[in-house]
Amino acid sequence: MDQLEANSNMSKVEVITYDKKFLPEFVSLNQQWIEHYFKLEQMDIQQLNDPEGTILNHGGEIFFVVEDGKAVGTCAMVAHGDNAYELAKMAVSPDVRGKGYGNLLMEVAIGWARSKGIDGIMLLSNTVLEPAIALYIKYGFQVISLGTHPDYARCNIQMALYLKDD
Repeated sequence: MDQLEANSNMSKVEVITYDKKFLPEFVSLNQQWIEHYFKLEQMDIQQLNDPEGTILNHGGEIFFVVEDGKAVGTCAMVAHGDNAYELAKMAVSPDVRGKGYGNLLMEVAIGWARSKGIDGIMLLSNTVLEPAIALYIKYGFQVISLGTHPDYARCNIQMALYLKDD
């Protein structure tokens, strides 16, 4: 279950795979950031109401950053076919931002994808989320399209990270 552990200011921090006891945090952390900038959309509601049925049962995974026993960050890897995955539902509690937990989530999610032999990871976002876009670029994601997206009204940028050489 443990993916990565670190000590942060004497706190015990670990990144773990899905644990149902942290489902309320998966929902609240994502609702918080989405509703701060945008509004919940149908796909959000489906994934937040049934992450097991919409993400886990289709070969995806959900990760949590757990600090001193409390989930303070999360992200999901959502399967789209045999070898296509989307990094989605990434959120870190405002109370712990700046501690590098976004980096931990990125490292674990990308490592998970590499361990599965996945060719690449895509993500959908919005350019107003400048810190998130900067994080994605830091980890090698490239812009593949700008403009509206058919699945999410809020998305105006699609990015991808290619994990295998041509």
